[in-house]
Amino acid sequence: MSEAAQKKVSTPGGLPLVHPHSLALTLDALNEAHFQGRLLTQAQRVEAARWLAGRHGQPRAYADMFAPTEGDLKAGIRVFTGEKVSTKAGTSHVLGEEACRALILLEISEPAVLTAIEEAEAGIRARVEEAEKRDPDSLGTYCCGICSVAFWRHLLVGGVNWSEKRLIAGQKQLQKHRSGNGKWKRFPYWYTLLALGEMDGAAARDERRFAAPLLERYLKRKAKADPVGARHRAVAERVLGGC
Repeated sequence: MSEAAQKKVSTPGGLPLVHPHSLALTLDALNEAHFQGRLLTQAQRVEAARWLAGRHGQPRAYADMFAPTEGDLKAGIRVFTGEKVSTKAGTSHVLGEEACRALILLEISEPAVLTAIEEAEAGIRARVEEAEKRDPDSLGTYCCGICSVAFWRHLLVGGVNWSEKRLIAGQKQLQKHRSGNGKWKRFPYWYTLLALGEMDGAAARDERRFAAPLLERYLKRKAKADPVGARHRAVAERVLGGC
């Protein structure tokens, strides 16, 4: 992408949306815009969607989704709420799920973009169904905790057309993994709360209420002056608002 094009693809505040050398940073910028409710122009949405679609099926893409860049794999990545992804396979999977989510939210109907989404979702659908056949008790999760949450976030925007059954099963898995202190074993705390804040239904509300006392204590602390700390506080407020 040219320098002129990169400057064009920026948020209203002037920060770039597309980072040509990092899928992780591009998704972080798009997630930030969506999380804050910032409206993107049509031009911004089209350029971002085209760039994401261009990562489809490239080397190191997980399940024919969207490939991390070499920089992502070398430096490692963190999810929107700051938790680190510990493996390269996890990096490829989490970024693939998050890219599917971002493309769905961008709502660009160009054939190349739609084809990329369709083929990516077919790829991850096949992997999930294969895992469920091997272990029916895995329904609602996929691989590890952080990969499961990325999977839920994809499902939450209507990904792969079978979100409800697996989201409900995932909520039941969360309940089974409660640690007794307002957190969950296996599942990354803030990333899980980020997903829970978007979930409907009684089971999700029960998990938010389970987390509420710890979140209330957290909000009484002095706020940290960093972007991730600000995101944590916003997530805490949203989860408590949904109790």
